[in-house]
Amino acid sequence: MSQSPSQAIAIAGNPNSGKTTAFNRYTGARQHVGNYPGITVEKKDGTAHIDGKDVTLIDLPGTYSITAYSLEEVVARRVLAEDRPGAVIDVVNAGVLDRNLYLTVQMLELGSPLVLVLNMMDEVESSGVKIDIARLEELTGIRCFAAVARKGRGLDDALRAAMALAEEKKGRAAPLEISYGTDLDLALQKMTPIAEESKLLAEHYPARWVALKFLEGDKEVTGKAVAANPEASKKLQDLTDEVTRHLRATLDTYPEALIADYRYGWISSILRNGVLEHEDDVLERTAASDKADAVLTQRFVGPVILLVVLYAMYYVTIQVGNIPLGWTETFFEWLSETAGGAIQSEGLRSLVTDGIIAGVGGVLGFVPLIMIMFFLIAILEDLGYMARVAYMMDRVFRIFGLHGASIMPFIIGGGIAGGCAVPGVMAARTLRSPRERLATILTVPFMMCGAKIPVFLLFTGIFFKEHQALIAFGFTILGWVTALLISKLIRSTLVRGPATPFVMELPPYRYPILSGVLLHTWERTWQYIKKAGTVILGISILLWAAMSYPGLPEEQHESFHKEVAQIEANAEGLPQEEVDEKVNEVNNREAEAELNNSYAGRMGRMVEPITSGAGFNWQTNIALIGGVAAKEVVISTLGTAYSLGSVDPDESQSLADRIGSDPSWTVANATALLFFTLLYSPCFVTLLVIKQETGKWRWTFFSLFFDLALALVVAIAVNQLILAF
Repeated sequence: MSQSPSQAIAIAGNPNSGKTTAFNRYTGARQHVGNYPGITVEKKDGTAHIDGKDVTLIDLPGTYSITAYSLEEVVARRVLAEDRPGAVIDVVNAGVLDRNLYLTVQMLELGSPLVLVLNMMDEVESSGVKIDIARLEELTGIRCFAAVARKGRGLDDALRAAMALAEEKKGRAAPLEISYGTDLDLALQKMTPIAEESKLLAEHYPARWVALKFLEGDKEVTGKAVAANPEASKKLQDLTDEVTRHLRATLDTYPEALIADYRYGWISSILRNGVLEHEDDVLERTAASDKADAVLTQRFVGPVILLVVLYAMYYVTIQVGNIPLGWTETFFEWLSETAGGAIQSEGLRSLVTDGIIAGVGGVLGFVPLIMIMFFLIAILEDLGYMARVAYMMDRVFRIFGLHGASIMPFIIGGGIAGGCAVPGVMAARTLRSPRERLATILTVPFMMCGAKIPVFLLFTGIFFKEHQALIAFGFTILGWVTALLISKLIRSTLVRGPATPFVMELPPYRYPILSGVLLHTWERTWQYIKKAGTVILGISILLWAAMSYPGLPEEQHESFHKEVAQIEANAEGLPQEEVDEKVNEVNNREAEAELNNSYAGRMGRMVEPITSGAGFNWQTNIALIGGVAAKEVVISTLGTAYSLGSVDPDESQSLADRIGSDPSWTVANATALLFFTLLYSPCFVTLLVIKQETGKWRWTFFSLFFDLALALVVAIAVNQLILAF
């Protein structure tokens, strides 16, 4: 039997505080995942069983505050204020109490009954910091528990306390009232009675808190207030404007900044009043971390280091990965030859060797390089470097109308090669402004996602072998540049508006744990392999069928057979090698004619007049059309096309060898193909996620057709420029 919100326990906390780990520990497999009504933010609730009782737990979105900037903050506040859970378990990173307690203060001001869980206490204790929990309880008036969520330590006691608090408070405690300085305190003394007498939003919010939201300029609350009582809201807004002008004139500040300062001051006064005790070496380690940040996030040096790191990743991946890459190519060549010799049926043999092995094998052949790339990315994440990249790039992103938080969707989407646009687009949910969020969603697909990497590794290995790492690195940077420029265009035309401020928690530097790095590497590599064995396999079979049927008319087959018969009839006195070469030339023309006449071939020829300026023939067009389903399909389709399009007796020849020996491929059209692959339409799944995240098909079609047009124009320009010079 489900519980009402007032009986349920909410779990709140900052991102990376261990909140979700605690929730998972409490609920195990007893979880339900969905979206909050009308909002594309993930909602989790589950059931915990303790002392013979079941209790419903609500996992609130991770957020740094409940001031309504981002969707996460809006959702968290609505649950706390409107659903009124019986109590809230506030999970904080005990190592950075000064920052994590900001959310705690805001929830106390709202009147939420809190139990404080000081997580990661094992790290705090090992770092030489001591926290006097009894003193913290005395000064804050709330129950506090030391915990290590990943081990389950301290969680049960906290849950028992929360259940008792819920029974006692029934979802509402006395709101915390702190001083915000003379000017704001005087303003609140005037504003609070107005909110009380008019009962403005009194069903959900305390009167002083409503007045505070006017001072903070919280548009969601003030909008609701105006709709509920325009007269009272005008009085509150007039008092807000008055104190804002006064603060600007006397202190050169504004109410929201002053409120934040005093909240942090309240937190600092508590922590300095016998709560925290540091050993000397803690200060030394903090100083060392600050020194590292002074270099890694420095305005000019930081970006240079980032570029070096990105290039080093490609260099190591290619130099180390080329050895196992040769092994996988040899394996799939052997597999194709063995399967071809064992299968008697010509149609089945073609399906297995030309469709499945050539298609899926072309994608799986890059697993060693993909695995190395994921391994290096996992190291950077565990070090804590990724968060520094976001902080450092904020000042750059703001120039292009984006937000520092946009960098995480970009990185997840492939900004540091190997990501995926689908979770990248979904990660844009954390952005505060709908305008910046939309611009980010529409530009994430320009990143070098893991699906594009095989195409770049294949063609750079063929045409730019001496500079393979440099070229691949350059295209990754080009993805960033394109995304920023298109963002600027979108923010200057379609979605205008001011940028919002950027605040994020910088996690401490940590030495990567090998087991953790290997686990992350395997999880991502397995996703790549699974995609090749499911989505890519299915598409490869469909494309093989499209490239195999309807076949040539019987009279054309007969014409080629007559040519072969004539060559064999005139073979007397000629070397056998010369005869075989002539027969193979006819057979190759027959195979190419069959591919040309197939359904896929007809589609490829249909768009050839449009793509010929970029140097793409109809075979390439087939691969690129298939790439709309999934970018890896570009490789699998080329593998199938080259297998079906020739009958070279050297069946062990790799796809790279086949493309390299094809005179229709040049540096010009190969480079144009790389530009096109980087820029053109997102894959089908990404397009669906864009619809889900924006709620409008028009942005999905914009992403599809705008990106396609941009890629085609750029590819044509690149091909023509290289041919000209």
